Amino acid sequence: MEAQELPCVLIDCIGGKHGVYEDHAEFLKERFCLITMKEYLENKNFLGKKIRAIYMWYHKPVINEELLQSLPNLKIVASSGVGIDHLDLSLLSSYGVKVSNTPFIVSTDTADLGMALMLASSRRLVEGHQMAISPDTEYFPADWLGAEVSGATLGIIGMGTIGYKVAERAKAFEMKILYHNRKQRNKEEERAVGATYCKKIDDLLQQADFVMLVVNLTPQTHKLIGKRELQLMKPTAILINISRGLVVDQDALVEALQNKVIKAAALDVTYPEPLPRDHPLLKLKNVIITPHIGSATVKTRHLMKENMTESIQAGLAGLPIPNEVLL
Repeated sequence: MEAQELPCVLIDCIGGKHGVYEDHAEFLKERFCLITMKEYLENKNFLGKKIRAIYMWYHKPVINEELLQSLPNLKIVASSGVGIDHLDLSLLSSYGVKVSNTPFIVSTDTADLGMALMLASSRRLVEGHQMAISPDTEYFPADWLGAEVSGATLGIIGMGTIGYKVAERAKAFEMKILYHNRKQRNKEEERAVGATYCKKIDDLLQQADFVMLVVNLTPQTHKLIGKRELQLMKPTAILINISRGLVVDQDALVEALQNKVIKAAALDVTYPEPLPRDHPLLKLKNVIITPHIGSATVKTRHLMKENMTESIQAGLAGLPIPNEVLL
């Protein structure tokens, strides 16, 4: 009996700056026939008909109508991470292509990073590290102070899975938790973390010592935080963004930080990524920027790989797709 041919799956590349990790590729090769974009472009007519799925590792390969037209048997796109702002869902649906992501797998690590950024910015850890290792440091000034986290007010904008996990962690710091969301959580969920719903985002901004952004990027959340919103915040407040860079008007943020409208910002996301090396945000001492590492742990990346694999296998078998993204 002949061995069954493995389904062909398009990937961007293996290894390098943006490619599928080499150890992940070995796992995938046991289940799929992997075709890189280079291989596909060199033999479009033959390989285009064989490709049945796209394994989209951190927004690569880029999917547009030209690519979809050349893949007549494409059934599913499995995308890593939570955000789907890099995908045109209507376009994919028009070609009968289903989409999955990995929202629940990344939530714990991303919430952890949100807390890490809050602690690092409030206690000025990056500045402190630089002072401690500087060859010019002769003493540690007694008036070099940070802000308290325990007992402070945290405003969470976006109370989905990640936002709720942030609230669970903040509760352990005895923080007062406010949140703004499209839909209010039920009373039992609110009581479990001690969270208070703010129907109006302005009410949250005016009260919070820390404002953490945990929303998906949509037309409604594009530049959700701009000059007006920053001016509503306390001058002692810190803005933390673990969602998407375009949720914040970066020009307005630079101005607010330079003019002490708010105290500081801690950003795991910017626009673009990375920022141009001469961007003013990179020159401000009251800003911490990390390289979009919300889900960047060994365990989570392995789980993402496994979840994406399960989604592709289900999609090709005509079974319900784990974490299918619906229009």
